[in-house]
Amino acid sequence: MLVNTCMKYQQSLHSFNVFYLTYCSHWPFARFNVNYSNNTNEDKKEEKKEVKEEKKEEKKEEKKEEKKDDKKDDKKKEEKKKEIFVIDPSSNIYYNWLTIIAAPVFYNWCMLVCRACFDELQVDHVKLWLFLDYISDVIYVLDMFVRFRTGFLEQGLLVQDEKKLRDHYTKTLQFKLDVLSLLPTDLAYLKLGLNYPELRFNRLLRISRLFEFFDRTETRTNYPNMFRIGNLVLYILIIIHWNACIYFAISKLIGFGTDSWVYPNVSIPEYGRLSRKYIYSLYWSTLTLTTIGETPPPVKDEEYLFVVIDFLVGVLIFATIVGNVGSMISNMNASRAEFQAKVDSIKQYMHFRKVTKDLEARVIKWFDYLWTNKKTVDEKEVLKNLPDKLKAEIAINVHLDTLKKVRIFQDCEAGLLIELVLKLKPTVFSPGDYICKKGDIGREMYIIKEGKLAVVADDGITQFVVLSDGSYFGEISILNIKGSKSGNRRTANIRSIGYSDLFCLSKDDLMEALTEYPEAKKALEEKGRQILMKDNLIDEEAAKAGADPKDLEEKIERLETALDTLQTRFARLLAEYTSSQQKVKQRLASVETRVKKYGSGTLSTGETEAEKPEEEKKQ
Repeated sequence: MLVNTCMKYQQSLHSFNVFYLTYCSHWPFARFNVNYSNNTNEDKKEEKKEVKEEKKEEKKEEKKEEKKDDKKDDKKKEEKKKEIFVIDPSSNIYYNWLTIIAAPVFYNWCMLVCRACFDELQVDHVKLWLFLDYISDVIYVLDMFVRFRTGFLEQGLLVQDEKKLRDHYTKTLQFKLDVLSLLPTDLAYLKLGLNYPELRFNRLLRISRLFEFFDRTETRTNYPNMFRIGNLVLYILIIIHWNACIYFAISKLIGFGTDSWVYPNVSIPEYGRLSRKYIYSLYWSTLTLTTIGETPPPVKDEEYLFVVIDFLVGVLIFATIVGNVGSMISNMNASRAEFQAKVDSIKQYMHFRKVTKDLEARVIKWFDYLWTNKKTVDEKEVLKNLPDKLKAEIAINVHLDTLKKVRIFQDCEAGLLIELVLKLKPTVFSPGDYICKKGDIGREMYIIKEGKLAVVADDGITQFVVLSDGSYFGEISILNIKGSKSGNRRTANIRSIGYSDLFCLSKDDLMEALTEYPEAKKALEEKGRQILMKDNLIDEEAAKAGADPKDLEEKIERLETALDTLQTRFARLLAEYTSSQQKVKQRLASVETRVKKYGSGTLSTGETEAEKPEEEKKQ
């Protein structure tokens, strides 16, 4: 009986395990509710498989993250690699390199043809030429690397990407010429010998570097006209040098001394020296190209042809010299000629108006002072082609420190100071000139740049104070401070002792600048009021009173002028509108008549036929 009950219990337990495996194995909490002591080996195997799969998935995710991190690191490395050293074409480094590369280019253009034509020059100094030739080749190779690292502007920014720089250079014609100039043509020395320097003529293709160096130097030098003249003379000398070498080579080909045109026989000791050969050829070339003097007439056909070509080149050289030198000299003296024209016109005017000799002498002395001290330059005329930003920077660099010396402008906004700096006007006064007199209406203030001014009595002789560089006066009178006892009148006589240079700031310019800075205007008026209170030159009751009627009158006058300008502009626009309206009406009327006559089908042909006589009338 007991055995039967145990068997039934085991069967029921087995059936429960089967049910669990089939239906409840995917429920995680069901596993833990089962008695593990009775689990089978299959359950354990499945659990192990699931754990392994989870570990594999975790490893895959970790590998993916590592790959992403590696890609990011590779991108960072690539970005670092792309940021290479790039030479800015406008930098000093680039200009210094142009100076270096110009030397071997100039050497090749001068010496290769000379060595090829004069055998003694090549044979006697072979080692020196080989050393200089291969030094120049090394510099040529380095120049190609420099070109690969020379930046260019793209959308206003300097390109620093290596691939773009390489593509930009390799697509140019200059890259092909640079490659041709480095072809090892002198390997033919191994077969022909070292006495053939003409094999290196491909090195002359790098001449663009020499021209670039000349252009950069012309823009950098402070004496561009002198440099242009020297550059022109250098070109002429190189042409004469090449022509001399070619003349000697032709003489050698025809035969020395065979006729009167070629170089004399070298067997004669006088004409056998190297120096005589070159100097004679250079002399003949100079006479021929400049068409000055007489040379032996040609005898053979090839000699005639060479002389004709030389004469044509000489005419072009002579025309170039005359034209360029003339324009350079006129440019050098342009400022002097313009200044002298002004002086002559003023002299004629004074003579016509019968001005006194004393005043005429003062005027001429004033002009002489301007010219000798180089103060004839009109700053606005010189700087008119610059953008406003660069004008402001130049003005700040030149005048800002001077303007900051004025007490009322010391704590002003930077924008207001820049506006005022652009409005400063330089003026020059002669000895004895009055800058201002007591009682005059103050319409401008002055800052002394150079010279000495004296505050004098009414007699003009007694000096109270001497003002020197950096001093200023008249700043209170241009502010229109309410309650000022002196109003806008000058309170002293100021006279120039010698020649003095001053900066002038007018009242209108100051008020125009202050319209955009109302807070600065209040601050300036407050500073001026405090200065007047210290000197006891302000009437407090008048200051507290309402607006000055004079100021209101000035404002009304300004408004009236503004209205007048607006009215004139409006009248112009109205006249243009009415004229255009009349034209449109006339055209519509003509179209209506054509439609009535010809119909809509032939309207276009009718229009063209009607427009032709109108165009003929206009012509």
